[in-house]
Amino acid sequence: MTASPSHKTTALPLALAYAALVVYASLYPFADWRDQGIVPWAYLAAPWPRYWTGFDFGINVAGYVPLGFLCALAVLRTRPQAGAWQAVLRATVAGAVLAFAMETLQSYLPARIPSNVDLGLNALGALIGAVPAAVLERLGALARWSRLRSGWFVQDARGALLLLALWPAALLFPAAVPFGLGQVFERLESAIAGWLADTPFLDWLPVRQFELQPLVPAVEMLCVMLGALVPCLLAYGVARAWPRRVVLAALMLGLGLAASALSAALSYGPEHAWTWMGPPVQVGIVAAAVLALLLLPLPRRLCTALLLLALCVHLGLLNQAPESAYFAQTLATWEQGRFIRFHGLAQWLGWAWPFAAIVYALAALARRPARTGIG
Repeated sequence: MTASPSHKTTALPLALAYAALVVYASLYPFADWRDQGIVPWAYLAAPWPRYWTGFDFGINVAGYVPLGFLCALAVLRTRPQAGAWQAVLRATVAGAVLAFAMETLQSYLPARIPSNVDLGLNALGALIGAVPAAVLERLGALARWSRLRSGWFVQDARGALLLLALWPAALLFPAAVPFGLGQVFERLESAIAGWLADTPFLDWLPVRQFELQPLVPAVEMLCVMLGALVPCLLAYGVARAWPRRVVLAALMLGLGLAASALSAALSYGPEHAWTWMGPPVQVGIVAAAVLALLLLPLPRRLCTALLLLALCVHLGLLNQAPESAYFAQTLATWEQGRFIRFHGLAQWLGWAWPFAAIVYALAALARRPARTGIG
């Protein structure tokens, strides 16, 4: 089914965003670039690696599965004349080309080791991800999704749906406060100070008179409440009717809880999956659910305005608190340990998501209001 101009597909921007994150994860830490005196594609003729683990095998396949699915879906929605299996071929080739580029560039990074096995596994992952998209097309599921989307969401919903799809992934990187995306002030301040070290511009930086203080329980509760309410308001801004808002709010809160539990399990172990659910967090989640119910009848534009307000207040409160030493140790586990491949995929989402949502809300409020459904 052709994606009409009024119902633009979210598959293409999702594929591009995921490809950008794969590039970041593949080339991290972006340091010590140099020519090592070998042909960049010499790894293609290398023998089977002596040391490998099941985790490395699985992650190289799994990392490209979403890319293959999204690429095939983007082809099907934007070029329906290509056919389902041609979309699989194009998506697999796109994944293989990206993997080849990343492995080749890793030849210039001493911290990374290019591998023909990784290249093959990445291409296999893209193929595995593309096949379900073709099957769904043959079964008519994509056409049904288009009709479902038309019934549930307004025409200009692509940006909101993209942000809603990325929100659970953004929560996978450990946050100092549950649902606390966008806590970048302290790191940004340190990074700028490092860049300006030994330069006269260092004196231009504003100096804080007081050290950042940990959040008191009431403020932590407020941060959790706003962080959980934000995706609900985002969904309210594009949903056509209030019964659909109920389903979307429940879905987003459930996904948020599941993603936060998975992040804790990955960071601290499965037995600690729910240790982050202290009293302030529990009260904050319940308060977010109650507010989500109370805000059901509001017009869409008012929900978008409240979304913008909630994001600004949330970021303001969150960035007044420092990262704890225990939390910093957890980040080190992700950044230097086996989670390095998740580092770029989740960390930048966690940092950038609320700011992207602010840009979306401003753009949505600047548009002429639609007259369909609520609002």
